[in-house]
Amino acid sequence: MTEQLRHRGPDGEGFYGDDHLALGLRRLSIIDRRTGQQPVANETGTVWAALNGEIYNHLELRAGLEERGHRFRTHGDTEVLVHAWEEYGEQCVQRLDGMFAFAVWDTDQRVLFLARDRMGEKPLYYTATPFGLVFGSELRALLEHPAVRPQLNLDALAAYLAFEYVPDPLSLVANVAKLPPGHMLTMRPGGEPRVARYWDVRFAPDRTVSETEWRERVLHQLETSVRRRLAADVPVGFFLSGGVDSSAVVALAARVWGGRALETFSIGFSEPGYDERAYARLVARHVGAEHHETTFDAADAGVLLEKSGDLFDEPLVDGSFLPTYALSRFARQDVTVTLSGDGGDELFCGYPTFLVERWLPELHQAPRPLMAALGRAIDRLPRSAGYAGYETLLKQLWRGLQYAAPLRTQVLLGGLTSGERAQLLSRDVAAACAPREPYALIAETLGGAGGRDGLEQAIYQHCKFYLAGQNLPNVDHASMACGLEVRAPFLDHAMVELAGRIPSRLKVHGLTTKYILKEALRGLLPAEILERRKQGFGVPVGRWLRGPLRGLLEEWLRPERVSEIGLFDAATTTRLVDEHVAGHANHAKVLWGLLVFDAWRERYLPGACWRA
Repeated sequence: MTEQLRHRGPDGEGFYGDDHLALGLRRLSIIDRRTGQQPVANETGTVWAALNGEIYNHLELRAGLEERGHRFRTHGDTEVLVHAWEEYGEQCVQRLDGMFAFAVWDTDQRVLFLARDRMGEKPLYYTATPFGLVFGSELRALLEHPAVRPQLNLDALAAYLAFEYVPDPLSLVANVAKLPPGHMLTMRPGGEPRVARYWDVRFAPDRTVSETEWRERVLHQLETSVRRRLAADVPVGFFLSGGVDSSAVVALAARVWGGRALETFSIGFSEPGYDERAYARLVARHVGAEHHETTFDAADAGVLLEKSGDLFDEPLVDGSFLPTYALSRFARQDVTVTLSGDGGDELFCGYPTFLVERWLPELHQAPRPLMAALGRAIDRLPRSAGYAGYETLLKQLWRGLQYAAPLRTQVLLGGLTSGERAQLLSRDVAAACAPREPYALIAETLGGAGGRDGLEQAIYQHCKFYLAGQNLPNVDHASMACGLEVRAPFLDHAMVELAGRIPSRLKVHGLTTKYILKEALRGLLPAEILERRKQGFGVPVGRWLRGPLRGLLEEWLRPERVSEIGLFDAATTTRLVDEHVAGHANHAKVLWGLLVFDAWRERYLPGACWRA
């Protein structure tokens, strides 16, 4: 099992075993490289811990635990877990600031304790089998265990098509679940696993605080979060796209480090409208960083797509996964840790979806003839040449207006509706999936999120699904596939809690998204960065599938092969391919999603064709 995780921990391995539990770990050496081997035990060998990730406040926790009489043998962050468990039990997780998935085994109490970080930066899979509980960081590790059967979860397949990723607690392997972010699991030998939430994204807007003070608080907390994530015993670099969030992290790191040179890393495309490297260079020059950049093209995508099943643990429709992997591999030549801007858009309303939630009431009050005319005008807009052009965004937003929240938010974010999924799946698979609607997960997850305004509900939904289900797994799997650790200062739970106290009107102000964050950064970043329209990490997949990758597309989705596998309707997939390559429609996302899924299936469930 640990051999399957070698890419996540290329620097060593460690094991512990007794009559009730076997614990193994692959180590990526970041903190305490000399004595930080895992698993780690307490002084008496009665409590053991293994950690994937980082505990950023381990020094403060260590000092407090030493005052209470605990003795430490290492200088790493993992040992804090065993002593915190001894002192605080399950409540120890409340005191941790970090990104983590960890296991603690108490031999005296005969209890296993698993926990995952608050926002979902690190993955944790588990399954209860007749043999016992099997858990690990990736599906491929669990599948090495003889008690875990390699069988496709059809509910998860339907959810993959609906969301463009597999949301927790589902996984694509039957009977295997993801531990959701902010949750813990306890189990005793012979018992059943007990899963409970220990933290959640909360909103308590404080309207007594002035806008000026909010700016100061945001900047101070973000700088504190960056400072914590700069601690490492290995070289640290920065992903820099030229967007507001990654630029803010780089600028604040430059301020924290003083005259120390930063190393920044960017990736770009030759296609017009997709390349952001000019903005990244501008920021790098602004802070005096040593800037590195590389490019990604269709040939790179074709090579990586062929072996993408080895790169990711579960498929993602988002085309940015492969260039994110290429960027991570590029950065890993010089650094072992990078900081990113992940989370800023979700917490401070950076996506166009938030504009819809802000202005929807006004749009609904507009005269119907005016709205109808607006819809016709949007339909006639010419297709944009680049990524996230106004035409693309307007058509996407217009489509979303036809639905009510929270389904509207999901439709805007992407995925196939129930009717579209029914057409794409083979008849037998569609019938097998019919009893459970994947969008029911939205209502289940948001069930306790009442009492918030529209923007706060949308933020919560973005954090629980889009961030935890797509963006963070994208970065984690792409970076860990080449032994690179990525840290996200915006996801410091103190930063998340601060954002939850800021009134919505300061996040979307008129047509300005991330208003309070941008105002806080004035004077720190160039005006060109703060005032540019959000672009996002777009990849020209649609063009590539009509051009350099057309042969691969038509080969992988040829009708005979699709029918043989038995999951999708061959006539529908053929129609989608034909319409796309002819330029009659843009089916890039669903076609890319099918290719990525097929690469994953061939790696994880080879020959696992479904039959009724």
